[in-house]
Amino acid sequence: MDEGYLAGEGMSFEILASSLRADLTDTGGFLGALAEKLGGALPALCQVERKGGLFSKEKRVQRLTLELGEHRYAIEHAGQGGLRASRTKIVRGISLKTEELAVETWIDELSRDLSAHAARNSQARLALERLLT
Repeated sequence: MDEGYLAGEGMSFEILASSLRADLTDTGGFLGALAEKLGGALPALCQVERKGGLFSKEKRVQRLTLELGEHRYAIEHAGQGGLRASRTKIVRGISLKTEELAVETWIDELSRDLSAHAARNSQARLALERLLT
């Protein structure tokens, strides 16, 4: 592989991470925006859990889970306006290790794995390109 290709991959990771961080200032709306972006781009890999009252018209996103290769990324409301992010290592369908991550770190790690997934899968690459435009 030439260096231009690697530089291009690094740039796509940075652009993707920046795109995912764009809505982070409003933690209440962040999960909804993230679920819309990732759920729309990669619906087969993304699971969204919503929560709302019995008579509520709008159900807020409570938790977002994304399965990528040997990692399961999850982010959820932690109460009092906070977010809890984690990454679980999965081998042959068994959860081996779950680690709590800072939200910024979670976004970076997720973006790296999404970029790697897109490099191996043309449909995922096209979906992520649509997400970024």
